[in-house]
Amino acid sequence: MATLLWGYLRIPFMFASGLGMVISSGLFYYQNELIYPRNIPANARTDVPRPSQLGLDAEELTLPTPDGENLSAFLVKPGNASKAKNVTLLMFHGNAGNIGHRLPIAKILANDMYCNVLMLQYRGYGLSTGNPNEKGIAIDSQTGLDYIRSREDLKKTKIVVYGQSLGGAVSIGLAVKNKDRGDIAGLILENTFLSIKKMIPSVIPAAKYLTPLCHQVWPSEEMIPQITNVPVLFLSGLQDEIVPPSHMKRLFDICQSEPKIWKEFPYGDHNNTVAEAGYFHSIQDFIDKPVVHR
Repeated sequence: MATLLWGYLRIPFMFASGLGMVISSGLFYYQNELIYPRNIPANARTDVPRPSQLGLDAEELTLPTPDGENLSAFLVKPGNASKAKNVTLLMFHGNAGNIGHRLPIAKILANDMYCNVLMLQYRGYGLSTGNPNEKGIAIDSQTGLDYIRSREDLKKTKIVVYGQSLGGAVSIGLAVKNKDRGDIAGLILENTFLSIKKMIPSVIPAAKYLTPLCHQVWPSEEMIPQITNVPVLFLSGLQDEIVPPSHMKRLFDICQSEPKIWKEFPYGDHNNTVAEAGYFHSIQDFIDKPVVHR
């Protein structure tokens, strides 16, 4: 009887164990597809809105990386050149969509704030070649910064690195890597996270015990204390349903750089914080004061 009973009992046990192995294997081998959903929304790899559709003064660029990829990018300039500021924003997007979807943001930064905006598209996103991963995207971000440094019309401008969500982690890593160069004049972070490992429990609660299998890390919590002497603006949507707002607050608290500025938006969720009242005013105030007068 005991043998028979064990025979029945071990069926759900074996099923649960097998399911756990499947989930574990899936998290390990397919996490890049989860973390970098570059095909969302549909046709995001091919249907990239162009600056001309918004009437922008822009260049469509292809930037080669040191490891052989070609990155699609837009360089958007102020429509009124006579009012142009000596500022270039290097803009890093979130983990879905493409740079064309962020053109309305660049339009405000260029035409209302009179800044140059370099919008970089990570490998594997939009019209860029390759497949995204942490190491590769870090190379992409450095490629964008080096491009600004290489252009006669941009290299003497004040460089502000601006990242949303995943782009915030990209921005932090880039600022740390280049901290000794001293040419990053500002850092803007919107709704970004402490690390991918610390994000997993909030996004997939059932997978919280599988975080050791996560090989895409983006350790912003470890990196941001290394940034000093660079003004940092934190833009936090308190209704963020993807990145817990506590992640942003923790990054602000451990940031050692001065000045560091906290702006919160009580009704902002993960994707619409940018549309909240005062969002662009906060960026303009940041650029006009600690960045321009640095």
